[in-house]
Amino acid sequence: MDYRQVGFWFDSIAEQEDGFRPRPGLDADTQADVAIVGAGLTGLWTAYYLQERDPSLKIVLLEKEVAGFGASGRNGGWCSALFPWSASKLEKRYGFDAAVAMRRAMVGTVDEVGRVAEAEGIEIDYARGGTVTFARTRPQLDAARAEYEESERYGVDEVALWGTETVRERFGAPDAVAATFTPACARIHPAKLVRGLARVVERRGATIAEGTEVLSWRDGTVRVRSRGSDRLVRAGIVVNATEGYGSQLPQVGRRILPLYSLMIATEPLPDATWNRIGLEHGQTFTDFRNLIVYGQRTADNRFAFGGRGARYHLGSAIHSSYDRSPRVRQHLIHTLFDLFPDAAGARITHHWGGPLGVPRDWHASVGVDRQAREAWAGGYVGDGLSTTNLAGRTLADLITETRTDLTTLPWVGHRSPRWEPEPLRFAGANAGLVAMESADLEETVTRRPSVVSRVLGPLIGH
Repeated sequence: MDYRQVGFWFDSIAEQEDGFRPRPGLDADTQADVAIVGAGLTGLWTAYYLQERDPSLKIVLLEKEVAGFGASGRNGGWCSALFPWSASKLEKRYGFDAAVAMRRAMVGTVDEVGRVAEAEGIEIDYARGGTVTFARTRPQLDAARAEYEESERYGVDEVALWGTETVRERFGAPDAVAATFTPACARIHPAKLVRGLARVVERRGATIAEGTEVLSWRDGTVRVRSRGSDRLVRAGIVVNATEGYGSQLPQVGRRILPLYSLMIATEPLPDATWNRIGLEHGQTFTDFRNLIVYGQRTADNRFAFGGRGARYHLGSAIHSSYDRSPRVRQHLIHTLFDLFPDAAGARITHHWGGPLGVPRDWHASVGVDRQAREAWAGGYVGDGLSTTNLAGRTLADLITETRTDLTTLPWVGHRSPRWEPEPLRFAGANAGLVAMESADLEETVTRRPSVVSRVLGPLIGH
């Protein structure tokens, strides 16, 4: 496979990565203290912090493709403090103190990723420029005010609310009436992070077996197919770090739904254009629409811009042909140029995507089942670039039985219900997508908060 086709991030570093030549697979049965299924950021951060806790551990990461092939190498490059559940929703379930603790942990994670990258000499284009979220309609303005008020209540995120005059002075977003600014977000190059982290854990003694497909696991024994033969990996504990791809495994199945998110990248834009647009290096951006979009100004002055809109495929199917969609590509181009007219006409150089993992209650989780000799982390719903780091630290504590503040956070031990069987899953997931598209149109026309969003939002994590 030509791994440059994974997307812009992989393509941009293909030469220095030697074309992503796969590491050797397993040529015999293997023993390990910890076997990690998946060499994306969840698996690699878990290995990294386990090595910090106990350098003597024998760790094997099992990867069907190459390190970072999944969402870890395809995402929007937001190292943010976002968590799938809001602070207010966490408070309703777990109480005020737990919600504050979760917010503090997520904000601290943004800096932790930058700290490790610097300490390990991984150049990831890290720039902590924060997130600008534009409000472009009356309902979006209401949402901006609600976000600001929530941040004031919990006292962690330090969200600022900018009015019309400030926004139009600073940014070339002519129809924006307000914006929030959240400082706890860094722009990064995700493929540089995941590939660099893989080299670090390998240098410290972990084995990364690429081209090694995990078929199943039970009671600490993992069955894999590598180099055309079936092998066994026997471990003290198995870590499920598969995210959306776990839907293809019998141990996960309906516990996760693979939902595609797609992206585009423009050619590099001249400084004069960026001066009119107003986004600084390190700033990420979005708006308050219901159908999520996200973007950044890359280190080489491109827009990297993505969003939801791709349909869910029957039976939780995952295929490379789903990584691109002409319809979604046009939607993203139109949305980007509508938000920033000064970018209109820029050449689109890349279009890519991939599945992210969505649990039934949209609640990310991390935990260990010692009886089953299994640990897990995931369900990030697209907020995983930084949350994987928190997951890795937490799993390292849980696996080594080290009680810390992280092991008492409210997402530890959470178990989401399973998704419905087909065809109910197909109908519900795609109905939710249509509902959010309809909600944005409804708000544009009526200038009031969407009834559709209010009714159906709780079913899809809003």
